Formats: sequence, C-alpha cells, structure tokens
Amino acid sequence: MNVVVVESPSKAKTINKYLGPNYKVLASFGHVRDLPAKDGSVRPDEDFEMSWEVDAASAKRMKDITDAVKASDGLILATDPDREGEAISWHVLDLLKKKKVLGDKPVKRVAFNAITKKAVLEAIAHPRDIDISLVDAYLARRALDYLVGFNLSPVLWRKLPGARSAGRVQSVTLRLVCDRESEIERFVSEEYWNISALLKTPRGDEFEARLVSADGKRLAPRAIGNGEEANRLKTLLEGATYVVDSIEAKPVKRNPSPPFTTSTLQQAASSKLGFSASRTMQVAQKLYEGVDIGGETVGLITYMRTDGVQMAPEAIDASRKAIASQFGDRYLPEKPRAYSTKAKNAQEAHEAIRPTDFNRTPDEVRRFLDGDMLRLYDLVWKRGIASQMASAEIERTTAEITADKGGQKAGLRATGSVIRFDGFIAAYTDAKEDGEQTDDGDEDGRLPEINARESLAKQKINASQHFTEPPPRYSEASLIKKMEELGIGRPSTYAATVTTLLDRDYITNDKRKLIPQAKGRLVTAFLESFFTRYVGYDFTASLEEKLDQVSAGEVNWKDVLRDFWKDFFAQIEETKELRVTNVLDALNEELAPLVFPKREDGGDPRTCQVCGTGKLSLKLGKYGAFVGCSNYPECNFTRQLSSESNGEEAAVSNEPQALGKDPHTGEDITLRSGRFGPYVQRGDGKEAKRSSLPKGWTPSTIDHEKAVALLSLPRDIGAHPESGKMISTGLGRYGPFVLHDGTYANLESIEDVFSIGLNRAVSVLADKQSKAGAGRGGAAAAALKELGNHPDGGAITVRDGRYGPYVNWGKVNATLPKGKDPQSVTVEEALVLIAERAAKGGTTKGKATKAKTTKAAAKSEDGAAKTTKAKAKAPAKSKTKTASKAKKG
Repeated sequence: MNVVVVESPSKAKTINKYLGPNYKVLASFGHVRDLPAKDGSVRPDEDFEMSWEVDAASAKRMKDITDAVKASDGLILATDPDREGEAISWHVLDLLKKKKVLGDKPVKRVAFNAITKKAVLEAIAHPRDIDISLVDAYLARRALDYLVGFNLSPVLWRKLPGARSAGRVQSVTLRLVCDRESEIERFVSEEYWNISALLKTPRGDEFEARLVSADGKRLAPRAIGNGEEANRLKTLLEGATYVVDSIEAKPVKRNPSPPFTTSTLQQAASSKLGFSASRTMQVAQKLYEGVDIGGETVGLITYMRTDGVQMAPEAIDASRKAIASQFGDRYLPEKPRAYSTKAKNAQEAHEAIRPTDFNRTPDEVRRFLDGDMLRLYDLVWKRGIASQMASAEIERTTAEITADKGGQKAGLRATGSVIRFDGFIAAYTDAKEDGEQTDDGDEDGRLPEINARESLAKQKINASQHFTEPPPRYSEASLIKKMEELGIGRPSTYAATVTTLLDRDYITNDKRKLIPQAKGRLVTAFLESFFTRYVGYDFTASLEEKLDQVSAGEVNWKDVLRDFWKDFFAQIEETKELRVTNVLDALNEELAPLVFPKREDGGDPRTCQVCGTGKLSLKLGKYGAFVGCSNYPECNFTRQLSSESNGEEAAVSNEPQALGKDPHTGEDITLRSGRFGPYVQRGDGKEAKRSSLPKGWTPSTIDHEKAVALLSLPRDIGAHPESGKMISTGLGRYGPFVLHDGTYANLESIEDVFSIGLNRAVSVLADKQSKAGAGRGGAAAAALKELGNHPDGGAITVRDGRYGPYVNWGKVNATLPKGKDPQSVTVEEALVLIAERAAKGGTTKGKATKAKTTKAAAKSEDGAAKTTKAKAKAPAKSKTKTASKAKKG
C-alpha cells in the first residue's frame, strides 16, 4: 500500500476513486507548517535561517500521515503543480525525515495539471523528484514577505498611528489604486465638440457621417475645443452640398483570444458574471478538484493558477474534433492556433485554463453543477473552444464624403461593418470591460447602399458638447490586469492581494470600483516619501523576475535575500531618527487634495475657517489621522480625514453651532464636529444626548427639523398585533433598523426610520424571522447554506443572525467579514473563521479548534498565497494572542 498526500480533502476524495485499494490518499489541508508570527523566525544574521512551527491542526494531520507511512510501502507526494504545491510536499517530506519513519521506502513526487483519471494515472506512472529550485523560490518569497512585514509594519505603527501593516506586494498594489485616485483629483476637464451630419441617399436611406476634416486639415480627436468653432463648422455644413467621394468595402479578419489565464479568467468573470476575483477562484477550485458527474468524480477544468496561454497538443486535437462535430468544418481552421503570452515576467509553467474534456459541454453537465459553477464552466469551455476556431470575417465599409459651401469644404466619414462569417464568435464574444478590450469599429452596423459620386441630401446637422473625463477607477479585474502588465505578483496571489487590501479597509469596493480610503492613502504617501524604492513598480517587478530566476535554478535564493536585506535594513534604520513632524510635513504635501480640498469661496484651503488665523494640518492621534488647527488649544477645530471629504465639514467645529431648541425639553440643539465626524447634540454635560449624522447626511443639510428627528430616536411605532410589545425604529452600528422584542430587522434607508408605519414594520419583522429564526430566545436561525462537516464532527452552516450573516459549528458562531456574500463562503474559509472565533471566545473546543483548522483553507481561493503571506505582515496584538493560544493548544 502506498500513501498519497494531496492538499485538500475534496481532491483526496476524487483521486482515491481513481487509484483503488492499493493506495491511501490523505489531505494535508494546505501547508503543514509555517513561520511563527514573532520576531526571529527569519534570521538575516544567521544567513537567513528560518524557524518553522507546526500548529495543533497540522500536527494531527501529520500524525495521520506519519502513521499511514509507517505501515506503507512508499510515499507519493501529489500536491499542486506550482511553487506552493512543491513547498507543501517539501515540508511534509522534511517532517517525515525528522521523524525517521521513511527508512528506505521510495518517495515519489508526481504532478498533474488536471484531476482526471487519465492525468492522475499517467502522473503516477511518471514520478520525479522534488524540484528544489521551486522550493528555494518559495523560501525566498516567504522570507521576503516576512522580513518586510515584521520590519516595515512596526515603522508604520510608530510613525503613523492607525495604520495596520504593510506587505511587499500589497503596498505596491495599494499604490496603484492611490495613484489612480490622485490622477482623478488632478484631472482638469477640457471642452470638446463632436459634429455629425444625418444624410439621405437617393434611395431614401438615412445614415450618419462624422466630420473628420475642415479648412484643408485633418481634425484630430477632440480638436474642436469651443462652441464658437463648433458653430462656425456647423454653419458651414448647414449650407453645404454633399457628394460621395469614395466608397470602400474592405474585408477584415478578427482572430480569437487565447484560452484563459488566471488574470483573464478573473477579468472575464467580473465583466460577464459579476464575480469578484476571490469568488472566481473559489468556484474554479471546485471545478478543478472534481465534481460528481453521473457517479464519476472528475475535474472539469485544468489547474487554475497559471499565466500560460498554451494548451497541450492532445487538448488542441480534442478541441478541433469538438469544433468539427458541434459547429461544422467551416469553423475549423486549417491548422491549430498557437499563442504566446504578452504578460511581463510570465513563467508559462502550466497550460492555460481549459476544460479537461471538450466533449463535456456545458449543457451536458448542467444538472450536476450549481449556478455559479455552471456559469464559470460555461465561460471556460466557450473561451477554450473558441481559441481554436476559425477567424470571424467582417466586411468594413468606409464612405468618404465632401461637403461644399461656396468653395469652403469639409470632409465627413461614415463607417459600418457587417459580419459575413461569425467564426469563433459563434462560441464566445470577448469581454468589453474590466480589462479585456476588443477591436473598435465592429459595432457601427451596416451602412445602406451608397455609390461613389452620387449626391446626398442633408437632413440634420448635430453639434454636441462634451468634456474629457478623468481615468476610471480600477475594478478588481482591471487592477489585476494592471498588476500582470507591470509584473507585480503572480497568478496565485492576485485575488489574495486585493482581498487583503479590502480586509484592512485600505480600499473599498463601491459598485465594482476600488476607492482608496484615507488610511490607505496615508500609508501609500508615507511609503512613497520614506520607502520610495520599495513601492516602486519597476523594483517590485525586477524582484519578481529574480524570484522567477530562482525557480528556474538560475540564481541562488539567498543571494536574492542578501541583496534585498542590505539596503532595506539600512532604510529601516534611517527611519528611527525620523520625527513625526517630518512625517506630517511630507503627508501634508503629498496628500494636499485629500487633506485640504478646495473651498467654494476660493479661499486658502489650509486656513482654519473657525478662527481665521490658524493653519490646518494633519494630526496623528490614537485612532489615526485627522485634520486640526495650528492654534490649538485656543481653537479646537478638528475634522475627520475622509476619502469622500469635499470640504463641507470644514464649516463645523467643536464650537457649537446653534440649530434651535428642543420643542419638548427646551434644551439647546447644536451641530458639532468631533474626532469621528459631525454630530448633533441636545443639552450640555454628561447628560447631553448626541447622535452622529447618518451616512449620506452632510453638515450643510442639517437643520432644526432633522436634528430634532435624530435626537428623538429610538422612535416608537406601535404595539405588535400578536405580542402586544412595542415596535420601534432607530440607528445602529449596522444602519437603520426596526426592533421588536429583541429582534432587529434592517431598513433600506434612514428615511424609513422616520416614516415606516406599523403594517410595514410588522411585515419587515416577519420577513426577518422567516429567514433568521424567531430572534432572541427563539429557535436557531435557519441555515442559509450547508457547508459540510467539521473535521472534528458536526455540521458547518451559514446562517443569518441579528447582527448579520455568520458561520455556525456547534456552539461556535463566527461573524462573516464585512461585505462577504454568505452564499460564497467555502468550507475552508469557514474553518478559519471558526478557529479564530473559538480561540477568542473561550469555548471548550477553542484552543484546539484554532490550531486544528487554521491550515484548512490553505489551498482554497488562493489559500496557499494567504497562508504564506498572512503571518509575514506584523500582526496586531489580538492576532498575536490568538497565535499564542493556538500554539499552547
């Protein structure tokens, strides 16, 4: 009997069915050891010696593997075919060697790009040794991430209170988002005009032509810069006669895009399916690891962490056969297509993402997949098969037209296109946003019959005013595309990097647009001012290139570390002498548009509007940065630093602004500004009642009526018709709500708090109870999703509770991160959340659970990237304590 080690239990289950009774397949649940989250785990003074720690969960997994190996004939390491997979195999083998259980038993390393019976059996038949170069590349990356995290993050904490931590790749990615925001702030819009003519042929057909030349000169895009020039040209066209100079119909071929890589799959899934990058990888992981198809468990797609665009020869042959049978010979090109990647520093170590069997169409597997899996598989299948199909044949027609008014001439052009043969478009149409752009001009539609030298009748002249727009904010997909173009990060880390920035609240995702938050911009400005090199795009890309050379066995990994550490350590040492005033001066300059937005009256944005003489500046407090006056304490004006600040808050200070008196108590109501933003207050002293302004309400809109309404909350609506207990509304941590007998239900808007009636309130509460249970003291909330069983037994479910969705296992409830879709939670993510909650909450299973399940998510949704990077960032105190508990457990 041979022991086979893989990462995940689902992968183990699938492979076990392929190999039969002579093999025992066990899961490591990702990495079995990691660098302890404390100083000294990587020691540059000892030539970068590294200390590894096996937590309780991994210790149990390793005991199971060790016991099985003792009774086995040999060991087969079958982890994923990438750097992280190689590292997991190396860790497992190293631990087994230290336990001295291998003896002379054979050890084999196998790798397969698809989890199908054929691929697995072929890999077993052709084993190899562990690729030490890949392991060295893993060690170098892990050490670099640790050294950056454990040395740069404390600098942030000391010099920039409120900042959380800084990572090697995350910091550069954050800079991309912040730089784009700065571009938008600096952008000056310019006016331009477009002019076109609606013309009619002698046969009565109408079409539109745009102005392209005038006064004997070709007009560049946006060349008409004002209304005066536009009116002059419009007048010329109004009185002109029109003749067709030439008409040309030109055949054009459009070729298909290559099959998906990790980044292009994330881009297409974003634009076509609305998936986040992390959701895309979660679903792809399931499709890769195996699905039960009519009693046979099989992986439906190849490995999904890749920057390669090639397909294996046998896959190309299979796709061509499928094209001929499903679309016809007309759609099959004479010879197979070959692709090469354009991404910077691409390794192309693996195939592109493709179906494992092109004959397994989306329609055939529809009944075996859930909605998201089917939609993503459909995308992969169509893109894969389209990549080998014939080109689309398009006829593009261009008509050149002369307008003549008494010798004054202008040129117009009309274009149109029609698809003569759809080719690959019959299977797949490229995405038009979030990264993947296609040829322009195919959407003009067909022109009517137009003949050279014939006259045209003018119907209407259109002159439209436009203004240039700033560059768009990044979406997740377009940010990942930019990272790939610059050579920042790798396929296994893209989604994890963006998720880390979102989790730290350095950026937010608003309607699929990434917006840097104030703390994110502060961190970026600090790093750009004092660690310029280490947030440089070229430097980061060149370091990635060196790490790729380590993977290829061309460079020694410790040489890379030595070169990096020498300069990085010197930079860290220099910041020890850095004074906070130096930091603030640099940030005031770097972040001027954010900190000091333009005033409507045109005054100096840095002059305090309260005292009139003080200068505004960034201040650093216990809870982060804020704007304050230089005349403090005589002037105690403060303003919260916000990415959405438009300067309106500057009119509010801690000096009370009277809004009137409370109609019931007679107390003064004032508008004030505090460290955490504007608020209204009734009365003075300890008994004063206060209420922060709800989201969407600005100080300039607050009047006496609104202030009274806010201070009157909670508002009683009436008695519940069944219980007789009062129903009320109010504002809480999670926004507006309605409350009855301990049961909270969210309301859609702040206006609902003041206007909702009894009937609707009862209905909202009933909807809440039907989804989440009977509330406090009642039955448990109904499960939104069943995730499976915990390794220690017992079901794991996702539920909706009083404070939002959470993961439940026995008596352990773990709240989902803000913005996390309950339906997208995976069992691996749930295990980590449960472990963290159990360690903090003191349940009987807490300590062991934390240690036991932390590694379980290692290969789910870039799990390898997350676990290898998570501890490299210097953790907050609470995280350190959690890690300590896990170690003791």
